[in-house]
Amino acid sequence: MKFGIIKERKNPPDRRVVFSPNALLELKQIYPEVEIKVESSDFRVFTDKEYQNLNIAVENDISDCAIFLGVKEVPIDALIPNKTYFFFSHTIKEQPHNQKLLQAILKYKIDLYDYETIVNQYNIRLIGFGKYAGIVGAYNAIRAFGIKFELFKLPKAATLSGKEALITHLKRIVLPPLKFVVTGTGKVGGGVAAVFDAIKIKKVSPEDYLTKKYAQAVYTQIDVLDYNKRKDGQVIDNNDFFENPQDYSSDFERFTKVSDIYITAHFHANNAPVILTREMLQANNCKLKIVADISCDVNGSIACTLRSSTTDEPLYGYLPSENKEVEVFHPAAIVVMAVDNLPCELPKEASEGFGEMFLEHVMPAFFNGDKDGILQRAKITEKGKLTTRYSYLQDYVDGK
Repeated sequence: MKFGIIKERKNPPDRRVVFSPNALLELKQIYPEVEIKVESSDFRVFTDKEYQNLNIAVENDISDCAIFLGVKEVPIDALIPNKTYFFFSHTIKEQPHNQKLLQAILKYKIDLYDYETIVNQYNIRLIGFGKYAGIVGAYNAIRAFGIKFELFKLPKAATLSGKEALITHLKRIVLPPLKFVVTGTGKVGGGVAAVFDAIKIKKVSPEDYLTKKYAQAVYTQIDVLDYNKRKDGQVIDNNDFFENPQDYSSDFERFTKVSDIYITAHFHANNAPVILTREMLQANNCKLKIVADISCDVNGSIACTLRSSTTDEPLYGYLPSENKEVEVFHPAAIVVMAVDNLPCELPKEASEGFGEMFLEHVMPAFFNGDKDGILQRAKITEKGKLTTRYSYLQDYVDGK
């Protein structure tokens, strides 16, 4: 079995990688029969030399490998027919900008696995960069507040050495008694909470958050039934929401009335209700000043996310009254942070953490007959056709 670690070719280039040099060394120790090649890259966070120092082959041409591991979408002209690929394809929600990519994958009879589709039997994701998106997203939200109100200056996360450096800078500032609301309790939400807990922002229950005033900064982390309600007034459980999202409407406005900063850390299904609506943002009692949209679904669950932003220019202003982008310092603007590749700002730690998860949850499936169905559930295409689990994408592929 021959694995190839491919060079990231999407623009702007991504410095992350599926496996660090040390992770590949561990992989070889556990599975000595595996052959691994790393495609040479002058942009990857780990240099070619770091791999070569551990006797890992680094080559310009790794086309003889059977299974390719990348991070972001592979450009169509770089795809090799009849191979197996793992990467974030951003196709499973029928994203228009990647329709041609999925069409090409089928044309070239490529077997595609998407990291977002690597789930256990309960459909819980096993692998991803979510924790690191949460860490950087929390940092950027606080940084945005400092910029907007000219209270303090924090360096860009990408210029710092890692999570601990981010925490150190945050500990140096004094926050006013802000209220942060966080939607989502998974890996992304865990990353946000890790930052807040490290800098001693107090966590409070949703009930206390909504009804009490505090002399210090606080945050609350809310789950789907805290910010959605059934249209018929029934209170059932989370499973009902996931199975019948069309029966729900957003109940988030009660949080917009008391929150200064909103950080999104949720997963939003296509047919789930919009969480933060234009009407909420336009309301006279909306207190939001910063919306850090880690989920970054443009025209999705957060109405003020008009576009994704970039590491270089992470912030833009949103004018609720006109539903348009304005300058960050416009007096009526809510500041939006919607960088769609936040883990890129912690490339070393994000890569190390990702490799650990892949080694734990995915690699065994190649050697145990996929006894837990990890690979079966994750496979989107096979020999030029959509697999049964992802047959719903056929109209998307056909352009209907």
